[in-house]
Amino acid sequence: MIRLKSADEIGILREGGKKLAVILDQLGKEVKPGITTGYLEHLARELIREAGGEPAFLGYVSDFDSPPFPTALCTSVNDEVVHAPALPARTLKSGDIIGIDVGMEYPVKREANGRKIGMGLFTDMAATFPVGKVPARTRQLIKVTRKSLDSAIARIKPGNTIIDIGRAVQECAEANGFSIVRDLVGHGVGFAVHEDPQIPNYASEPGVFPKTVLKPGMVIAVEPMVNMGKSGIYVDEDGFTFRTADGQLSAHFEHTIAVTEKGNIVLTAL
Repeated sequence: MIRLKSADEIGILREGGKKLAVILDQLGKEVKPGITTGYLEHLARELIREAGGEPAFLGYVSDFDSPPFPTALCTSVNDEVVHAPALPARTLKSGDIIGIDVGMEYPVKREANGRKIGMGLFTDMAATFPVGKVPARTRQLIKVTRKSLDSAIARIKPGNTIIDIGRAVQECAEANGFSIVRDLVGHGVGFAVHEDPQIPNYASEPGVFPKTVLKPGMVIAVEPMVNMGKSGIYVDEDGFTFRTADGQLSAHFEHTIAVTEKGNIVLTAL
């Protein structure tokens, strides 16, 4: 079931989303050869709590049989598509790329003993960063993935459908010789980390995804995942990390966006 957000709720999401954008920007500025994913994780937890929020991913359980996610960040390096925990720490080297995915619950109120009172609202975003010097084709992968997100955002307005969003991502990526990950999707967000509807990154065949019409009050996380090689992926032995099946690079960008009467608001923009 799709749960629409009120104007007041969208205002809170925008406040939290802007804070989250500042956090991701600060994390991105720390990316360089020699830095560890553990350092980024430690910094992210500090920044999120200083902002009055709570990490959305830390301890998150996707279903009843899954273990809790162990970190606040997903730090996906090179052929890792998404969902790679930031711990145990890994050291980045020149030529790597890293996708940093971060979510935040905001605002979080606590009693004097530290116990959380009530629930905040959730925003989610991601970006891929080069580590030191990377080849031109790698820079293009990152640029095109970001452009595919921008193309998708331009399609978000009342009356369009989630298939219009997926088509925009697919057309941008494939026109540049890259492939779209089809086994993972974006999602609704706001009252929880993951909500309906699912947001594919391709123009799905009839019956695969419903042609859900975008309406004011919908809040969605659009997240293109674009591969240098083929689209296939698999889950690593850790049970969390998705990798490309052919071992080639993958890039990932994400924004949380609200559908409005006039079009959209990118809630996680700076």
